[in-house]
Amino acid sequence: MTDVGLAPRLSIVTLGVANVQKARAFYESLGWQASAVSQEEIVFFQLSGVVLALFQRNALADDANVSPAGDGFRGVTLAHNVESEAEVDAALAHAENCGARIMKPATKVFWGGYSGYFSDPDGHLWEVAYNPFFPFDEAGRLALPGPQS
Repeated sequence: MTDVGLAPRLSIVTLGVANVQKARAFYESLGWQASAVSQEEIVFFQLSGVVLALFQRNALADDANVSPAGDGFRGVTLAHNVESEAEVDAALAHAENCGARIMKPATKVFWGGYSGYFSDPDGHLWEVAYNPFFPFDEAGRLALPGPQS
């Protein structure tokens, strides 16, 4: 993808949770299966057309460079994944030009990718990320590995 802008795509909804393992157990009790890329600190579930992630609430706020008690932090971030670091930079610049506030400039991140955050006019946080471990399928959706065994 080489268009400058932000394609109308929601890749990941991340819920900031008090206890990742307890939240994981709840979602697994619903019959959902955690992806093989899940870790102790973050769990991923492939849903229909979108990925749900569970991440510790304070760690999520820290990752977005906001206070867990301030900035209107709701414990939820939306992610827009792209296919390169250059696309992250372009998407963040486009969002800022459209009135978004950059909360965290794009940078290489601990999990091996590259991402930054912006907030929309109502304070909803969006992460724009390049994750080399999450490929896209032919329809442009994230394609996680199957369930953990």
